[in-house]
Amino acid sequence: MEQVSKRLMNWASILEDNTRQQAVLTSSMPFIHPHLALMPDAHLGKGATVGSVIPTLGAIIPAAVGVDIGCGMMAIRTGWHVDDLPTDRAPLHAAISAKVPLSAGKYNTDLYSEETAKRVAELEGMAGAEQAEAIAPNWRLQLGSLGSGNHFIEVSLDEQDRVWLFLHSGSRGVGNKLAMKHIKVAQQQCEKRWISLPDRDLAYLVEGEPEFWSYMEALRWAQRFAYLNREEMMHRVVDAFLDWAGRSRLDESETINCHHNYTVREKHFGKDVWLSRKGAIDAAEGVRGLIPGSMGAASYVVTGKGNRLALNSSPHGAGRNHSRSAAKRLFTRDDLDRRMDGIEWGRSDAFLDEHPDAYKDIDIVMRDAADLVSVDHTLRQIVNVKGD
Repeated sequence: MEQVSKRLMNWASILEDNTRQQAVLTSSMPFIHPHLALMPDAHLGKGATVGSVIPTLGAIIPAAVGVDIGCGMMAIRTGWHVDDLPTDRAPLHAAISAKVPLSAGKYNTDLYSEETAKRVAELEGMAGAEQAEAIAPNWRLQLGSLGSGNHFIEVSLDEQDRVWLFLHSGSRGVGNKLAMKHIKVAQQQCEKRWISLPDRDLAYLVEGEPEFWSYMEALRWAQRFAYLNREEMMHRVVDAFLDWAGRSRLDESETINCHHNYTVREKHFGKDVWLSRKGAIDAAEGVRGLIPGSMGAASYVVTGKGNRLALNSSPHGAGRNHSRSAAKRLFTRDDLDRRMDGIEWGRSDAFLDEHPDAYKDIDIVMRDAADLVSVDHTLRQIVNVKGD
């Protein structure tokens, strides 16, 4: 760990200068208490660095939560060993792709099942549903869809060749629209007060004011949407998996579902704060979590160590090393094919920006996180489903 300043603690050994500077600016905001914790996978983000843990008193920065509110991961360890399964995995990739809408702007045409209807009904009954309805009236059809970018659905094997189902996604278009709406409101509020900001995207809302509580309502709704979205997708992935494997049920030995773009009320260094984890997961002592690597790299099932200086947090993944446009220039399809050897995947040039080398080395990230989490399982993919 590197103490950059009294208000910035850094766990990233790979850190670009512009990312460091962005974290320094965020940590200078007057309501940070006691300090910002920068995770090993930190990289440049909108306003605040992706891979940062930001405790605030009396205010919240919407862009420091992230524009994909509630984004996170879910994993299930099945009761099956790789030797119990068919060797042809192409039909499984196709079946998952058929059950879960992939790519940006792709949604359902109808509710998938009675369980889907129950999840929708829960969201309809929550505070915040009116905001969602006003900004994205098709949100019900977004539930159970994956999206694009670094979101994925994977079938993986652990160190004992036991089969895991693993996915990564968030609150989809509705969460993004809610986030952007409230980032704009925060900017308007700061302009109204003649507040000078080091970055316009560090605009904040003041606790106690109507705009603050309106955002919190939307935030909590979107966080729950994201959580249920992962449950809904996993329900469909399980159906596809059982059909492919010729099984009637899934023996779920372990299940983990965790956010990495969210805000929660926690107590740190003697004060109750609004803790925003933007690209970081809860790593309080004994809490289970998931840290995926890049496409074609290892992923990890972990348990938090409760590191006080790190604000009980840990990284959420590998973190980008190259922008998407740079990755498309740097990497070739032939190289990606080699890196994905042995994995059933989409086999498309559209995924060049997700090349493993577009991200930090997950092994280095995990070494940097050694005092934040312990590793329970190391996973390697055998099927990778993504949206382009």
